[in-house]
Amino acid sequence: MTVRKISKITLSGKVVDADTREPLVGVAVMLSGTTTGTITDMNGEYFLDVYPTSTITTSYISYDEQVVKLEGRTKLDIALEPTVNGLSEVVVVGYASQNRKDVTGAVDVINADSFNEGVMSNAEQLFQGKISGVRVLNSSGEPGAGVDVMIRGAGSIRSGNTPLFVIDGMPLTNENVSPGGIDEGIGSSRSKNPLNFLNPSDIESVSVLKDASAAAIYGARGSNGVVLITTKKGDKGKSRFTLDSYRGVSNVAKKLDLLTGSEYATVNPDQMYAQDVSTDWQEALFRSAITTSNNLSFSNNTETNHYYMSISHLHQEGIIEENSFERLSGRFNVKQSFFDDDRLTISSNITASNTKDVGVPTSDNTSATGELITHMLKANPTRPVYDENGDLFDFDTEGSYNPLYMLDFYDDQTQTLRVLGNFELSLKLFKGLVYRLTYGVDKSNSERNTTYYPNTSEIESDGAYYQQNYDMYNYLIEHYMTYNLVKGAHKLRGLGGFSYQRFKRTGTTFGFIGFEDNGVNPAHNPSGGRTQLEGDGFAEINELQSYFGRINYSFKDKYLLTASLRADGSTRFGKNNKYGYFPSFALGWNLSQEKFMRSIEAINNMKIRASWGQTGNQEVPNKVTKETYSEQASTGYYMYGQDQAIVNGITFTRTANDDLKWEVVSQLNVGLDYSLFNNKLYGSVDYYNKTTTDAILLIPSTQPNISDVWTNIDGEIVNRGIEFSLGSRLVRKKDFSWTIDLNGATLKNEVKNLPLSEILTGRVSGSGVTGETVNIYKNGYSAGSFYLRHHEGFDDNGISIVSDEKQITESALPTFTYGVSNVLNYKNVDLSFSLVGQSGAYLFNNTKLATSVMSNLLASKNVTKDVLNSGQSANDAIVVSDYYLEKSDYLKLSNLQLGYSFNTEKINWLSEARVYATGQNLWTWTDYSGFDPSVNTTKNVGGNSSLGMDYASYPSAKTILFGITIKY
Repeated sequence: MTVRKISKITLSGKVVDADTREPLVGVAVMLSGTTTGTITDMNGEYFLDVYPTSTITTSYISYDEQVVKLEGRTKLDIALEPTVNGLSEVVVVGYASQNRKDVTGAVDVINADSFNEGVMSNAEQLFQGKISGVRVLNSSGEPGAGVDVMIRGAGSIRSGNTPLFVIDGMPLTNENVSPGGIDEGIGSSRSKNPLNFLNPSDIESVSVLKDASAAAIYGARGSNGVVLITTKKGDKGKSRFTLDSYRGVSNVAKKLDLLTGSEYATVNPDQMYAQDVSTDWQEALFRSAITTSNNLSFSNNTETNHYYMSISHLHQEGIIEENSFERLSGRFNVKQSFFDDDRLTISSNITASNTKDVGVPTSDNTSATGELITHMLKANPTRPVYDENGDLFDFDTEGSYNPLYMLDFYDDQTQTLRVLGNFELSLKLFKGLVYRLTYGVDKSNSERNTTYYPNTSEIESDGAYYQQNYDMYNYLIEHYMTYNLVKGAHKLRGLGGFSYQRFKRTGTTFGFIGFEDNGVNPAHNPSGGRTQLEGDGFAEINELQSYFGRINYSFKDKYLLTASLRADGSTRFGKNNKYGYFPSFALGWNLSQEKFMRSIEAINNMKIRASWGQTGNQEVPNKVTKETYSEQASTGYYMYGQDQAIVNGITFTRTANDDLKWEVVSQLNVGLDYSLFNNKLYGSVDYYNKTTTDAILLIPSTQPNISDVWTNIDGEIVNRGIEFSLGSRLVRKKDFSWTIDLNGATLKNEVKNLPLSEILTGRVSGSGVTGETVNIYKNGYSAGSFYLRHHEGFDDNGISIVSDEKQITESALPTFTYGVSNVLNYKNVDLSFSLVGQSGAYLFNNTKLATSVMSNLLASKNVTKDVLNSGQSANDAIVVSDYYLEKSDYLKLSNLQLGYSFNTEKINWLSEARVYATGQNLWTWTDYSGFDPSVNTTKNVGGNSSLGMDYASYPSAKTILFGITIKY
């Protein structure tokens, strides 16, 4: 018997875009199931030795994969369809990835080519305004400042509304990794953003798990949603060298309309200092700030291995003098497969980052003494910046200082080193069954040095130095197995595993007061202070042990089922409730796979989803289930008589509660995904109802212990609404294309069945308003509602007329949020811009209350022009009322970018060269009178969350930058 040998043939062809027919460069053309292949050249052409019976697989970023049987052909031209935000893309979900058509939960994905452009100091800014139902709020405009991310409303009173962030499979802690501003002299301030360590240029995609079906696999930490960040692994089939560099200039986006020197002299001549002086204190304090960024990366990605290496440096000046943020980071991602059929795969992702923040004396909760922004707004415009000797003019007019003098005697530097890495081993035990081991480490060290040089103000006038040190160590180990079975029309995928995560966090604080003004920074010689303050510190350890499982089943790719269960055991909770159980169920129906739908040419894909599940919230302080005591002289006694020293007594300060457990969020979601008209129109619509129960609060304890106790209470916080996304490739021709994507979300929030009459929070700052609050949690009203006296106007003498009783008014939560993105390409020119907005929300303008009232004129302070024309008298006392409550509706042109890509066909070593100009935060339409309507100042009372407060917020900046990208 003669065996006929099959000879190889040379296959050639061209790969083009299915719509524009433009050639695609660097497409991977592979023999299916092997590592043999090639990539297309500058003309989109390829040559590959194959067998006549071979099957070819083509893959390219942002395009759908295509598999073709040759059947003897020697020439094969391929047209690839661009991947749209429809049902064909691959979606990263917890512990796995799925094809979009198989996803049953509410999951939104944004890829690198759709990220916001501009100066990005943290990852959250990349998707701000891009995903329906996801609200990203800045705590201030300061570089590196904290950011609040809220998914589908506010669901917790005091346990936080921050989602869980997972980077390359490593869940992060929501604890601060750097110290906040110490409460001495100017009040306290929140810590820097813990995600500042991550270089946004290294991020490939962001997946947001919004409903319980998607998030329940993360159990006790999924109640506020989950944000999965995937870093870059390199373009498939390519070796790539990329350089991206830009330089930009930022200026304050909005200045408040304060009185000029001449206007002040006219309306308040008794407090005029110099008639010929007109100082614009905002102009004096703000500057044109320079930002430089350089990113360099190397990558390669083949069928058996990939690597991605990068180094990045960002230096961002703040728009206030002296303020800056600097980050130096490096990343190394690698993956290698071994043996036939890639039986063993080992991968690792490591990033190391060093950040340096140089702060200015701003604060969230300063007393009447004030801080930098309030002093800038109150400073008398007839006083000069410098005196006749050229020194900073030192004045103190009833609590109003030269703001530049404050900068001169204040120094604040925070340096944070953070390393995040994980190692993963994947072993195929037999067909369909894979074992995975993950080990991850997150380690950070932060030191904050705050110095007040001797000065003539009320703020640490003798000089002071404080040092705070934070250390955080978090490690994770996970074992889990996946099983895939395909049998006829049935597809089954199972996941089961174990997870253990340990968190350790320590901190110390010490300080000295009484320094000589000798020009030496006390940080270099802290013991030079005359008096050492009593030190302080903390140490916290908590652990999370979990078991989890999930099943995905589909029949004929039409009918989909997902079920998951996670059991979490946490040291944060009482011994009677160490474990919580979080189930979820979801169904999906791919309507477009049905015969009766295939005849409808307009419908490419359509899927109905429905899900229910429960997730948890464990964000409470450590050790709160344990009782605590304190020694107090007031409860002491004289053991040896009245003439001897008193012996302190022991007093309960916290009652133990062995029954404390997680807050639980139950969520129902119904959704529709669609792609229509040859994928020209695509999007989704979701309805959700999300209810939080078992809220955790600190309340007074009952007898016999006179103290507080952490406990779960009855009551609900309900968030419900409709989310939608709609995208269209409006035009896609050879020389011109236009893609538009928009998203929107409604929100209805209500507090129900709370066993307390009310919970008050939102502490007001300013002279004469000590103890006042403006936020209330009460049955029948939205979380973040305002509780204020109604301001009815001014009487004939300019005195405020206010109601006797407080009234519950509007909410800080917007009833509608939206975003619009456009991308246009004409030949080598590209233009993109994004709009973001909200309506139905309100802000309490605490800055206005503290800095711009007519009584300022009696104390040689400035006011805004609108207050001057309000009818208010200078003799009017400050009253906290809805006079300071304003709509925070806005529409922002958040990003605008114009780029030009050079033709590199004749340059063999160069695949891309592009120059671009980007505008960021260029324009805001709003009636809000403050600097920025999209801020949130932390004004919590007793740990209960405040919402919709604006106090002394660092103003936001508008930025213009120019950059270049080169790829080899």
